[in-house]
Amino acid sequence: MQRLRIRFSRREEIKFISHLDIMRLWQRALHRAEIPLAYTEGFSPHPRISLAAPLAVGVTSQAELMDVFCSKWVSPHFFTNAVSQQLPAGIEIVQVYSVAPTMPSLQSQVGYAEYEVELETEKDQAAVKAALASLLSAEQLAWHHERDTGTRNYDLRALIDDLWLIDWRQGSGTIGMRLRCDSGGSGRPEQVTAALGFSHPTAIQRTKLLLKTG
Repeated sequence: MQRLRIRFSRREEIKFISHLDIMRLWQRALHRAEIPLAYTEGFSPHPRISLAAPLAVGVTSQAELMDVFCSKWVSPHFFTNAVSQQLPAGIEIVQVYSVAPTMPSLQSQVGYAEYEVELETEKDQAAVKAALASLLSAEQLAWHHERDTGTRNYDLRALIDDLWLIDWRQGSGTIGMRLRCDSGGSGRPEQVTAALGFSHPTAIQRTKLLLKTG
């Protein structure tokens, strides 16, 4: 059995597609490309395909990761060429390489996600840097999130690893964020933006997924 790791980008054309629909999209593309997929055992077998971390609807990415298990060896070059022809506009394979089948699940390896967040504000550059420094210096930041199952209360500061200013112009700019992304919790860029005192971001892009195994 072979385990291929795929890094791919998701652009504007498909940023409003849900996580489940992305999984279905990949399954269809892999079947049409005639990739020899490995299947789970049991009563209802399904292809052994897993994404590292769900991407929120409306967010683009240049760093998505996915593991695909194959029942027989497939060259990364062949995989890239065959599957790329079956993918819609807005999704592009960036890299394919083999990893050990015995490694822990991809989801369990993710530790942090980095984002570039574009926003509009009348604050000057000094005020923006001060807001970033103030949030990073806080020990705790009580936060709540309304869900269908009720209100979830948690410490938002514990989900923030780092913040930095990438670019600033009069009235708008871009902030970098490294947020926790694991089984213990995942930081959401729009919530961090609100905690900094800014309006809702005009664009969010995930630029990197950081694995605990490197």
